Amino acid sequence: MNRWLTFGLLLILAALAPWLSVTAPARAQAWPAKPLRIVVAFPPGGISDFASRAIGPGLSEALKQPVVIENRGGASGMIGTEIVTKSAPDGYTLLAHTVTFTVFPHMQPNPPIDPLRDLMPITQIIDAPNILVVTPSIPAKSVKDLVALASKRKGELSFASSGYGSGTHLSGELFKYLAKLEMIHIAYKGGGPAVTDLLGGHVPMMFSTLPSVTSHIQAGRLRALAVTGAKRFPGAPNVPTMMEAGIPGYAFSGWSGLFAPAGTAREIVTRIADETGKVLRSPGFREKLLIQGAEPVGSSPDEFAAFVKSEYTRWGNLVKQSGIKAE
Repeated sequence: MNRWLTFGLLLILAALAPWLSVTAPARAQAWPAKPLRIVVAFPPGGISDFASRAIGPGLSEALKQPVVIENRGGASGMIGTEIVTKSAPDGYTLLAHTVTFTVFPHMQPNPPIDPLRDLMPITQIIDAPNILVVTPSIPAKSVKDLVALASKRKGELSFASSGYGSGTHLSGELFKYLAKLEMIHIAYKGGGPAVTDLLGGHVPMMFSTLPSVTSHIQAGRLRALAVTGAKRFPGAPNVPTMMEAGIPGYAFSGWSGLFAPAGTAREIVTRIADETGKVLRSPGFREKLLIQGAEPVGSSPDEFAAFVKSEYTRWGNLVKQSGIKAE
């Protein structure tokens, strides 16, 4: 009796085998079956907003589904981040964030999100250095001149930023820390108001995104002293890096990347990273980004995860040593 039962089960499994072999891959290939949403953790106009909208059309074409960009700014990116961490890990809700993602948790006593635990890195989209600019009224033609001036006028000079924990804020804090300077940080509600006050002479300097100040540099309304990246930016080849200008160890990137909720299937994360990389490597795309002060990256999930972890550790140490706090 048992032999006949076993024989019958084997016949059933043999009959089902072709169906299982076809439907299992079919189910895996079903994603995406509906539109994707990229939640940008900042208001329109920022680096993560630009990066998401730059790759959106190409990603939509590759995945054969609409890609909707949704700005959910506030609390230095924490509002948009929480929305994604609480979303289903099904590959349909993604997060676009910046270097702030690895910094702000260190600036709070009880951060609501652990970026290394609650989200999965997918790919770094772009690398975007900032640029140190001063008003013509500042008697500094180089970074060394500025350091000498700030050292002489201890605690008097101020620098503008687009907000606490932003890339423009962190660039300034890194400068203060490495050059051992005392300067006043003035946070604005966005890069636009900060640049406006900079041009108006209400604040003497700023580590700005390149597109926000390029025309003003060309018109002589602002003086560029250095870019913050580890290497010269192709869009401003005549401007030295901070390290070249005399600040050893200085390297800052206002990067932007994609993340998914923790638990998202690895094959989905890999697919998004692969398709994003293809978009970034498409003809003419690099030139399009350079105009906006950025370079394409397109790293793998593993590469981006390692980078995010290193940034998290690096900025955690700086926050601890410099005493930066969220305000």
